[in-house]
Amino acid sequence: MASKILYVCQQIAPYLPETEASKLCRSLVQAMQERGNEIRTFMPRYGCINERRHQLHEVIRLSGMNLIIDDNDHQLIIKVASIPAARVQIYFIDNDDYFSRKAILHDAEGREFADNDERAIFFARGVLETVKKLRWAPTVVHCHGWFAGVVPVYLKKVFADDPIFRDVKVVVSLYDDGFPGELDKEFGLKIAGEGVQDANLSLLERPSYENLCRFVMEYADGIIVASPDVDAKVLKLARRSGKPMLEYRSPEEDGFFDNYNRFYEDIQ
Repeated sequence: MASKILYVCQQIAPYLPETEASKLCRSLVQAMQERGNEIRTFMPRYGCINERRHQLHEVIRLSGMNLIIDDNDHQLIIKVASIPAARVQIYFIDNDDYFSRKAILHDAEGREFADNDERAIFFARGVLETVKKLRWAPTVVHCHGWFAGVVPVYLKKVFADDPIFRDVKVVVSLYDDGFPGELDKEFGLKIAGEGVQDANLSLLERPSYENLCRFVMEYADGIIVASPDVDAKVLKLARRSGKPMLEYRSPEEDGFFDNYNRFYEDIQ
């Protein structure tokens, strides 16, 4: 059974350096497309991405919307590129305020950007508003990396009655992508300001990595362990959640991508 899969990724190779997550996302979107699924894939257009080398170009018909984050307007810019030799198209969420800096999630000294919470909110809103403009209704939304973590709550609370997303199932992949300290202490209030009314927001009163993962998994229909080094506390929470789970397997194993395909089918 073919699915319509929306991939929301924190990072994808070759646009960013190869990591466990960026390589997996790159291989996964191609593998699922080759298995007959219809794919749309999004990632942030971080300022360190070389637009000329990777031939990014703006999609005028999708760009120009203003998104209000914490009472401030931010223009949504959509760019697109194709992965060479893969016939896979990638959409990029861009904005001068959030993604012009020549870095991903932290500065040259390793300090996390203070507005990473707002950047994640903008990314989530940008992805879902763009999919609505495309008039493309996914059956599965698969989120990779904590930076995509606002997407599940929006799907279940803000866009739940939208015909595009009404019947969608949400899959969350867990990685070894923890961050030190906490996000901005107003993170939960900013999400609430987007129209989210939910008791689970109390989990973000202390927006640590563990609490954010706990929050995100509340809205997942399925959880995938994508790294052998997932935080032990987060993994324990996932296994206790009662949600359908796909435990970690090496991407080198036979049938690796078929397992993903079956997992998507099983949760629908």
